[in-house]
This record gives sequence, C-alpha cells and structure tokens, in this order.
Amino acid sequence: MAKSNGCDSCNDITGGSTIDLLNQDLAKKVRTAYDRIEDRGMSACLFGSGGTCCRICNMGPCQIIDGVEAMVGICGATADTVAARNFARLVAAGTAAHTDHAREMVRGFIATAKGETPHEIKDVAKLHTMAEVFGIEIGDRDKNEIALELGERALAEFGQQEGTVTMLKRAPEKQQKIWKEKGVEPRGIDREVVEMMHRTHMGVDQEYKNIMKQAARCSLADGWGASMLSTELTDIMFGTPVPKRSIIDLGVLRADMVNVTVHGHEPLLAESLCLAAEDEELLALAKKAGAKGINLAGVCCTGNEILMRRGIPVAGSFIQQEMVLATGAVEAMVVDVQCVMQSVAQVVKGKHTDIITTNYRAKMPDAIHIQFEEDEAYESAKKILTRAIGNFKKRGDFYIPIDKKFDVVVGFSHETINYMLGGRFRQSYRPLNDNIINGRIRGIGALVGCEHYKHSDDVHFEIAKELIANNVLVLATGCAAQALGRRGMLRPEAATEYAGDGLREVCETVGMPPVLHVGSCVDNSRLLIALTAMVKEGGLGDDISELPAVGSAPLWMSEKAVAIGQYFVTSGAHVIFQDLPIKGAKKFTEFMLNGMKEEYGASWGVAETKDIAKAMIAAIDEKREALGINKKQERVLMDMAMRRDLEAGTSLPGMGCGGES
Repeated sequence: MAKSNGCDSCNDITGGSTIDLLNQDLAKKVRTAYDRIEDRGMSACLFGSGGTCCRICNMGPCQIIDGVEAMVGICGATADTVAARNFARLVAAGTAAHTDHAREMVRGFIATAKGETPHEIKDVAKLHTMAEVFGIEIGDRDKNEIALELGERALAEFGQQEGTVTMLKRAPEKQQKIWKEKGVEPRGIDREVVEMMHRTHMGVDQEYKNIMKQAARCSLADGWGASMLSTELTDIMFGTPVPKRSIIDLGVLRADMVNVTVHGHEPLLAESLCLAAEDEELLALAKKAGAKGINLAGVCCTGNEILMRRGIPVAGSFIQQEMVLATGAVEAMVVDVQCVMQSVAQVVKGKHTDIITTNYRAKMPDAIHIQFEEDEAYESAKKILTRAIGNFKKRGDFYIPIDKKFDVVVGFSHETINYMLGGRFRQSYRPLNDNIINGRIRGIGALVGCEHYKHSDDVHFEIAKELIANNVLVLATGCAAQALGRRGMLRPEAATEYAGDGLREVCETVGMPPVLHVGSCVDNSRLLIALTAMVKEGGLGDDISELPAVGSAPLWMSEKAVAIGQYFVTSGAHVIFQDLPIKGAKKFTEFMLNGMKEEYGASWGVAETKDIAKAMIAAIDEKREALGINKKQERVLMDMAMRRDLEAGTSLPGMGCGGES
C-alpha cells in the first residue's frame, strides 16, 4: 500500500495511529479509500463541482455554462436554475436521511413507552419539558402514559399536511415571525421533502429564489422537526448526556476480548448491544471461546451516541472505518444506516471478521444480514453478539496500536452546559452571555459534520486551535468532534495549552474543555436550543442572527451536512463551508452568499480550509461590533444612584454573574 508514505491526508491523520497501522504487513494488503483516490488520477468535474450539471431528465445530462446562450439546458434551464435545483436536492436528501433516522427513534420511543423494548424512560424531567411543549397534560400521570402520548404526537408530525411543526415555537419569537412572513414554516416533516423533490422535477419550479424558499422550509423540517425530535426523545429514553471521561482511537480495541464495533447512526441498535454485552450467558460463551469478555467500541456517529451516554470508547470515525477492520482484531462490525462504505465488506474478505447489516434499508454485497427487530431488540442483539463471539477463535494475525488512544471528556448537552454554568439552583446561560459581553469569550464557533479523505485530518485541529487562541468557545459534533478528540482538544487541560487568556480563565474556573463535544450529527439541534437560550437570557440581541456565533462544516462530505448548514442559515446563524456546488451560477452564488442575509439574517460563506478560522472570527467580530461589545468593558464602581437602579432591576454594564464589577 503506497499510501502509507504517499497520501498527504493519510500521513496527517489521527495522530499517527493510521500510519502506524499501515506500516504493518497485514494492513499493506488492504485497499482503502486513500488508494482509490490516488488511483483515480483525475480532478473533479468542473460542471458537477460548480453545480451546473443537470441530469433530472433524460434529454441530458446537460452541462451548463453561465452566460453562454448556447450552453443552457435543452429545456432552456439556466445555470442559476440548475444550481439551485441541485443544491435544494442536497438539502432534501440530507433532511430525508435525518427524517428516516428520527422516525425510527420515535417508533422505538413509542415501543418503549408500551414496555415492548428492554429500554425505559430515564429522563423524566425532560419528558415533562417536552410534554409541555406539545401541550400534553402531566398531572400525576405515569411516565409511560405521558411518553406514549408524546411519541404518538411526535409521530403524527411526520405525515402532517397542515399547520406547523410544533417545536418551531421553541425558537426566538423574532425568528418565528420571519419564518411566518417568508412563508417557510414547515407544515409537516415528510411533506416538505416530497414538495422539494417535486419542485425540482423537470419543468416545475424554475426561479432560484423560489426554489431556495422551499429548501429553507425543508431544512427547518429537519433542524426544528426531525433532528430535534430524535435528539430529545433519545435523551428521554436513554438519558440526557452528562460529562464523561473516555478514550478514542484504534488503541481502544482489546487483544484479549471479543471486539465488536458498532457503526452507523441509530442508537436503538447500539443501546441494545450495550445491554446484551453484559448478559451473563454471552459473557460465559465469550470466556468459553477464550476471551475475557466482550469489548464494544463505536465508529462514526453511533460511536458518538454511546460515547456520550455510556462512556463506551470510540475506535474510529468515518475516515477510519476501513482502518478499524484492517487491524485484524475485530470479530464483527455491526452497521445500520448512513456513512457506511461498501468497501468495508471487501476489507475483511478472507478474514475472520463479519460485516453484519441490521437494517432492511441498508444491505451490502458480501455482508451478513441479521435484521434488528425493535420488538425483539434484546434477542436481536444477543443473536448478533453470539455470531461475533463465534469468530474469536478464528482470529489470525492482528495489530492494535495500543499506545494510540486519547483521553476525552464528552457529553455536553444543552442541559449540561446550562447546569455547568449556573449550578443546580441557578441553571442559566447568564454566565456565558456575561463573559461574551465582557470580552473574556469572544463568541461561539461550531465545528460540525464530516471528515473528508481529500483533506488532512489536521484541518479541524488547526481551525479549533486558532479559534480558542482567540477566545472563541468551540462546540463540536459528529466526526469533527472525534477528529478534535484525537488531537487532545476535548480535555480540560487543552484550555491551558491552547486557549487565549479570557477563555482559559473561564474554562479553568468551570473545569471544562475549550472544545465541547455536543453529540452526533443529528444532535446539531442541541445547538439551536443553546443559541435560543442565549437569546432569551438577554444582553446579546433578540434573535439568533444577532449573536456572535458562527458555524462551519470544514470537511463536509454528506448531504446531511448541507441540510444542517441550511437550517442554521434559515435560523439566522452564519455558516461557512470550504466549498459549495454553486460557483458555476453567478446570480445564485450572490444570493446564497449575500442575498439570503436579507431574508433570514444570515447567509452562507465559503473559504479555503486555511482561512476558515479567520472568516469565523471576522463574522463574530462583526456581530460584536453591531452589539456594541467589541471592546472589553471597563470596571464600574457603583455609586448610590447605580445601587438604586440595581434595586429597581436595571442591568448595569459590566455587572452580573461572570461580569467585571
């Protein structure tokens, strides 16, 4: 495998664990994505990367050149129309992926409320909070009774045809008014995806601003609908994450145990496997096979789910999935949906490892299928683990980079941040807002989304390092969070090592990392709630669009990332990617990068990876300037008039929890 010394992105990945593994003879025989990229030997199609290749009918495909009359589509579609259609379809596909995930979580939630799964309703406080959002009576009702009504109400929102998605009401009032005025309130989750696909069919919607109006509505059905439902109901069922210390990277695999990795996105499967892995019968079976026990480890976003709730180690992220298998130490990789590469079944061909698909939606050649049945979740999990245990004695040569595992502190949900800042009796975002106002914290930067084989793994680290050095508190989700964990950024000690004076002071006082692991890619809805809480706390404007906060998916790969980016923009938060498939259409590009700000108070941005941190800081500073907090406030000595104002409830500059007095 030449890539061990030739591929730039491979050479820079995972703090050396992948390079360490690739230098072993057993791994050199494995073909990975790095090989396939190098073997292709071709650059990206300019029409495709510019968004101007149209293939939605069979008269083409048509390759459009903006401004050249002879190079419009056969139907007459212009570059702006084609680019808008293609972009909107990315949003629809990403929303559909989150929606199908969320629907399964809601169905599992209902089954749990009925007592049909091995799980239970754990977070009763959040159950009551969500019941109030949906207008469900609490009284002295049993938690399962409340949960059942909540689950049924939630499930109805997927097929709802009229009205609006319930959780839109959780957004700042000003933003809700904008959505209403613009006509982008989602009526039902599935309806908006279907309408988006219809409107981008040949010969339907042909005006790029109107196409993007529906894309905005579709994205809100994801962020404030499907994704938020999934996150909140998952928390209620499995417990809202609280800070946990754990480890990540290839070194979490165990030589003396049955290694089972869980890869995908739906936590129902992973949680059932966690329960079954403690089953006495299965543990006895593992010991009979010569193993000390069963070692579960996560991959990709399922890894994030069980990492933040159970502290289960993560073996690898999206770009490491092949390398986890190349160790030769995994008895089974259990997969469900999304981000699972077809190549994993080829990596283990001829080896003892099974790739086990579990969802009827997602089968794979050369894999074994064991359907995960929600109403028989525990039995399904036991069947899967029994198969894995049977492979342990077949294990041949293997190599585990045992010194390659990194400490992380994870599990910073919205509720955790609220409690961490204000304590049990004064839970509040007031300290965060005050420290942004007084300048200790410059603003909030979110690093979310995917990883990318064409870019160095250092990208997330370098961006985060520059952000926190400039006193920007970073919130991270998905594989981006794992990449930062491999670089030591998810430890409280990272504040001392990397953060600027103001952020370091806050982090050391609270005992938190300067980069907070907020969850999986579906959990970006937590960020919407956190931003809304900051608005409601006061002092930083009356809408998300006024907050000194900006997001980026620096190495986006999946259509889900585009849907996430769009629902943040539609919610008033500026978002910066390293590229967007729009540059082949001038008017559409101008609308996306500037004109959309007039619609929703925020827009997209594009920057080279090396410039993303600077662009994020500039966007934060622009918001600080508009709020009049661009300079650190002077100490204020109180006179009697100020004391009388304080007693009357007037806020004073530089005062408050965390402020300078």
